Order: sequence, then C-alpha cells, then structure tokens
Amino acid sequence: MQIIATFDKIMKEFLRDRAALFWTIAWPIMWVVIDSFVFAQGNDNAIGRVRGSITISMMTFAITIAGMANLPGSIARDRERELLKKLKSMPLPPWKDFVGRILGLATFSFLAAILVVIAGLICGASFNASLLSTLESVGFLFIILISSAGIGLLLGTFIEHVQGAIMSGVGISVITASISGLFAPYTSLPQILKKFAQIYPISSANSSIIYLLEGRYYAGYNPLSPHQIIASIILSLFLFILGAISYSKFCWGRK
Repeated sequence: MQIIATFDKIMKEFLRDRAALFWTIAWPIMWVVIDSFVFAQGNDNAIGRVRGSITISMMTFAITIAGMANLPGSIARDRERELLKKLKSMPLPPWKDFVGRILGLATFSFLAAILVVIAGLICGASFNASLLSTLESVGFLFIILISSAGIGLLLGTFIEHVQGAIMSGVGISVITASISGLFAPYTSLPQILKKFAQIYPISSANSSIIYLLEGRYYAGYNPLSPHQIIASIILSLFLFILGAISYSKFCWGRK
C-alpha cells in the first residue's frame, strides 16, 4: 500500500539522517539542559515550573523543525532522486503519497516531543497537568504540527535542492522562534513582537500549552481567548491547505 510504503520511507529517512536527528531531537534537548540549569532560578516550585515552560517551548521547537526542515528536505531529496517523477508515471493518486508523508512527519515529530519532555523531567521540570488540560494541550500540538508542515510543504515545493530546503527551514524556524517567545519569555518581547507572537499560530499554540500546564504567570498572558484560538486554527489550516495545494500542483502536476 502506497501510504504505508511512503510512511516507512519517511520514518527511515528521518531516523537515519544525522542532521535531522540533531536539529529535531539533540538540539532542543541540549537547550532544555542548558536553560534549566543556567537560567532557571528561584524556589523549588518556581524552578520546576520554569523548567517545565522551557521544556514545552523546546518541544514546540522540535515539532517546528521537523515540519519546516525535515519535511521539505525529504521532498527535495525525492525530487533530486527523480522518485517523484517515477511515482507520477505510475497509476497512484498523489494523496496517498501526501498522507504517507504527513503521517511519517507526525510520528517522528511526536517521538521527538516525547524525548524532549523526558529530558525536561530528568532536569526537574514539573507540570500542573490534569487529564483535560493534557488533552487540550495535544490539540494545540496539532496546530503546531500542521502550521509547520504547511510551511515545510511550501519550502519543499519551491526550493529544489536538499540543502537549500533544509537550511531555509532551519533558518525560518530559528528566526520565528526567536521573535515569538519560544527562546525568550513573552514578557521580555517588545510590543510589536508580542502582537506577532499572538498572531503566529505556532507561538500562540505554544503559549496556550504553557498556560494550560504551568499557568498564566509562565505564559505571560492569557492566550486562550476565543478569538485568538479561532485565529490560530484558521491560520494553521490556511498554511497547511496552501502547502498541500502547492505540493499537489507543482510537485505532482508538473510535467
């Protein structure tokens, strides 16, 4: 079955790619460790919450890197190998390839997220999580996933070379994370970047998870207002649909 074959190929590529493993798993874990013991100061309860917030942000970054760098790199690699050309010559609908890629991305992303959380717990992170808040947080993780996947699909579609696609994704991930509150507290951002952090679906979803699992003080504001949640969902779906249409039209529709 094409979906399973594509899923299996994507997972093997991600797990064998040292650069993908470094940026998606090792790099976020490294920053969890550094931030937890260098910047987390205060009483025991506060330190645990701060480390929890750091862990959540690095979990978000891991998923973002997977979608924005690993996914476009995979698409560009298949283009260079002329695998897409071979698939287009076969009687296979493009949606099966697309679903296989997204399932592979989702599985790898959440594997990376779990490893980052484990690293955070080892470093002393604590979470004030109930069953409901945990389930709600998973929903916001999907917003992060589909937003980053949408941007990754656009990069993979229009940047043809592997290194260019990967490094463009890494660059966008790092820059947007730096200006939207993933690498620094929301309260330390200038006003214009606070507005961006509220609009950008990845940072908005990240703040929502911190709010749910750590509290308003650690999120810096209340991101769970109805209009912000609706805006995050709409923008993430827009990015994903735009990426999916571009991939279908220009990667599979190109003669």
